[in-house]
Amino acid sequence: MPHEQRNSTADRLLPWRRTTLALLGLALAACSGTAPRLDADGQAAASAVAMVAGAPITFMHQAAPQSQGPVVVFQSGLGDDHASWAAVLRQLPAEHEAVVPDRPGYGASPGRAGERSACRIAEEQHALLRQAGLRPPYVLVGHSLGGLYQYVYARMYPQDVAGLVLLDPTHPRLQATLEHEQPAAAALLQLARQTVFSPAMAQEFDAQADCLQQVELQPRLKAPTVLLASTETPLYMGDGLRGMLEDLRQDWLRRSGATLARVPGSGHQIQQDAPQAVVTAIEAVAASAL
Repeated sequence: MPHEQRNSTADRLLPWRRTTLALLGLALAACSGTAPRLDADGQAAASAVAMVAGAPITFMHQAAPQSQGPVVVFQSGLGDDHASWAAVLRQLPAEHEAVVPDRPGYGASPGRAGERSACRIAEEQHALLRQAGLRPPYVLVGHSLGGLYQYVYARMYPQDVAGLVLLDPTHPRLQATLEHEQPAAAALLQLARQTVFSPAMAQEFDAQADCLQQVELQPRLKAPTVLLASTETPLYMGDGLRGMLEDLRQDWLRRSGATLARVPGSGHQIQQDAPQAVVTAIEAVAASAL
């Protein structure tokens, strides 16, 4: 192949390589395992177990003897357990009671066979909170795929929800949009799913769009919602992917009625890069429910 032709081919492939690397980085950001264990300064964070549908789910419960306002319920992103919220729990004021489940297949919670749709996970969270004796309403906080799960919970159990804080939530049509607009990136994510995802991650990845048409038939959200958006993206993320993700973010605002708050200096792991911004959003949503 002539030198000029080789260069031309490489130039055409470079944007695709940047896009696929960026998407793989976003998908695997939750797999770094760098978050510390929960050791909330001066606050009691204890591990507990609830039997849900005949199997145990482990969760961290940060008690608040003088609790004021709704219980704060966290859901982590793909591949993350409760430890990803350590910095937020350390800064959460003592009057806020909090619970952080480890979904089946993460942390100390054993995996489960079968489909792992957002509706199934919402049902499990609903049962866990009841078994733990934590009465609604709740402030639901979710990161990435966990943000989608909390949105689905709020649509299924609106009477339980005082408000939501969603951190770079996974859009209901993310995978379909990728396949249509960024097919190379979608193919790379499928490769990651086959090679590096844990069984629990693969189950959740495969089922991320399941049951969502049914959910959208439910009444629209009325609870106050804040969408926290990261502002730092990898240098190799192309303009096409940035634009696609921003379009999906704007659609999130239409779906949820959320207030958008861009978090300066934060990457996708907002709860680790800017925990105080998460705490501020939680307190604002909780105060509006009083």
